[in-house]
Amino acid sequence: MIPADIKNTEIRDEFWSRKQALVRKEVIPYQWEILNDRIPEAEASYCMHNFKAAGLLNEKMRKKGDAFEAPRFTYRGFAVFPEKREDAKEDEFYGFVFQDSDFYKWIEAVGYALMTGPDPVLEETADRAIDIVCAAQLPNGYLDTYYIINGMDKSFSDLRDHHELYCLGHLIEGAISYYQATGKEKLLKTAERYADYVASLFGTEEGKINGYPGHEIAEMALFALYDLTGEERYKNLAEYFINERGKEPNYFEKEHPDMKGKPDYYHQAHIPVREQTEAVGHAVRAVYLYSGMADMARLTGDAALLNACEKLFDSIVNTKMYITGGIGATHLGESFSLPYDLPNDTAYSETCAAIGLVFFAERMLRIKADSKYADVMELALFNTVLSGMALDGKSFFYVNPLDVIPENCKKDERKTHVKPVRQKWFGCACCPPNIARLITSLGRYIYTEDENTLYTHLYVGSDTTKAVNGKLVSVSMESGFPNNGNVKIAVNGAKGSGFRLALRIPGWTNGKYRLDVTGASEKEEKDGYIYLGEFSESAAIDISFDMIPRLMAADSRVAEDNLKVAVTRGPIVYCMEGVDNGDKLRQIRIDKNVSFTEEMSGEFGYDVVTLKADAKRIIPSVSAPRPFGELYGEFSSFEEKEISLRLIPYYLWANRGENEMSVYINI
Repeated sequence: MIPADIKNTEIRDEFWSRKQALVRKEVIPYQWEILNDRIPEAEASYCMHNFKAAGLLNEKMRKKGDAFEAPRFTYRGFAVFPEKREDAKEDEFYGFVFQDSDFYKWIEAVGYALMTGPDPVLEETADRAIDIVCAAQLPNGYLDTYYIINGMDKSFSDLRDHHELYCLGHLIEGAISYYQATGKEKLLKTAERYADYVASLFGTEEGKINGYPGHEIAEMALFALYDLTGEERYKNLAEYFINERGKEPNYFEKEHPDMKGKPDYYHQAHIPVREQTEAVGHAVRAVYLYSGMADMARLTGDAALLNACEKLFDSIVNTKMYITGGIGATHLGESFSLPYDLPNDTAYSETCAAIGLVFFAERMLRIKADSKYADVMELALFNTVLSGMALDGKSFFYVNPLDVIPENCKKDERKTHVKPVRQKWFGCACCPPNIARLITSLGRYIYTEDENTLYTHLYVGSDTTKAVNGKLVSVSMESGFPNNGNVKIAVNGAKGSGFRLALRIPGWTNGKYRLDVTGASEKEEKDGYIYLGEFSESAAIDISFDMIPRLMAADSRVAEDNLKVAVTRGPIVYCMEGVDNGDKLRQIRIDKNVSFTEEMSGEFGYDVVTLKADAKRIIPSVSAPRPFGELYGEFSSFEEKEISLRLIPYYLWANRGENEMSVYINI
């Protein structure tokens, strides 16, 4: 299966069209200003500064008529920032070693945005930016500003930490998006030249580098470049990176002898990929790798690799995923923790990790239409991904906790990674442009297709077409998600074509739905999808899924959540905020038979379903004697106070100022 052509899919959805318009009109222009260091209150990026500095050095060499020779490499640490922006020198590198990737993700979002409609001003800005970036590329194809500026003698000498291949991956993905949107090849050819140069250096042959990326993404990007160009060398390079990972001797031990004898879980290089069954290490790197593995399994039919992907997906979803679709429980290494270790107030749950989980789930859907993959994709999208960006698109969460007391975040070293309000930008700014590129590319995730069947994975109001046996079938969908579960689909032009339509049954419905079909027959229900076929020239499908509030409990092995519940409604996870319910949210308890009242609220700028319920605030009373002073005493009773509890969608928290928040409620 392949994703339906995004250029043939027009999103016109009350919920998601608003998000896409926000990214196009506000987020992309704002982030362009950030990349050029023109937002004083935000952390400096230095991204475009570095490309200009590398281009300046390149131009000097060309004018001299000499072969390129950058200064000898001087290691200056993982990241360098001047004390003041005005102290930055025009010919020096600043920021993290992977700073180039911020532009690549930005241009990818621009490309997807332009696929939804023309924008001459944005396209002109992008073209000028591409000129700056391409001017930094060396004659041999190499393009990484950190080494071009600091010295090429150490390039590809630290694959574990220095992200050259990571930046290549994002360059490829950004270049493909912009080419598909505009037909302009300049950035794509730049990406191909860099990929060709890398392919000439890496491999198992004598004299070649036999390493692989420390931070994965090049794998799935190279498969995408192969899909676009048909060039086998890109597929072969991606397969090489995947096949070599985890083999003994571990390549990273050559670069870092201090690692010798230590299993490299952090980089997913502890064992060969086909033997991996538990998701471990840096969460973003992991799901990027697993996405590339799924691509390879799809393209090659490698059964062992597919089996590993299935086990890794199940490891994440069944033992290491928050109810919000967030992954990566610990700030130590931004990593997965042990199975069932999912603390709420110290959760890392990086926005990029949830985005990577969407990538992984979507690639598994290309292999097999199983609703469990689409359920996870939907969960992450509606909750942790959207939580990562404020309603105005100008501040962001890197970390997405499930329980927040602002004072603790500021004063407790164990929780300082948790921010009670979104930040304008980050020195390590992977998350904001990642959100932008995912939301603008949403059309890739609604449908997949094979020869005769269009699979509907997300219920997003949209129009699309599919060619089947010489006929062009049009499918138009209207969706009430996430406010209600009513969906209407019209199919035209399918008569006699053999066209089939598969409709996902969301897992949160417990298999219950109402279906009314005219002009087609219901064929079968399989793996969480309803398959319809034998269409008339025009057909109408009404399908409805009950969105009722549900109390969700974690597996008892998740100790953090024992005697607590979370509230969900359809794909949305809800939370309490102090602004609605007062401080000390952990004192609040609801009854297992609680009844919720749904209320439509416009306070967030558009209609949102909020929930109200009767609850109690419970405060334990302590009596004398107090043998250890005031802190402890003999329990006597509970003081109970009846309250009205209000819940809002989790993705909306922290849009009304700094206050407490909690997803889980005592029961």
